[in-house]
Amino acid sequence: MKNMTKKVKAKIDAKNSLENYIYSMKNTVEDKEKLAEKLAEEDKTTIQNAIKEHQEWLSANPEAEQEDYETHLKDLQGICDPIIAKVYKQSGGPGQGAEAPEDPDL
Repeated sequence: MKNMTKKVKAKIDAKNSLENYIYSMKNTVEDKEKLAEKLAEEDKTTIQNAIKEHQEWLSANPEAEQEDYETHLKDLQGICDPIIAKVYKQSGGPGQGAEAPEDPDL
């Protein structure tokens, strides 16, 4: 029973992580206080399309497995994180100047 509870919690945590990342990215690209005005239109569209795709998958798969949620989160991060890192770098944020190593946790 205890093992089952751990598995359910891990699944819920994975789903929440994906939902939170989607919400955060949505706010980042739409809020003028954040990066909305600093993103190139093409990059903004790329992120918005990726968000929409993963939101639709999430809606269509409410009972997906933990691994599925984790895979979708990594996929979405792989699209969004490099764009966001590039914008921070161009606007004088972390990593300005010398080439900063890619940090997937940005």
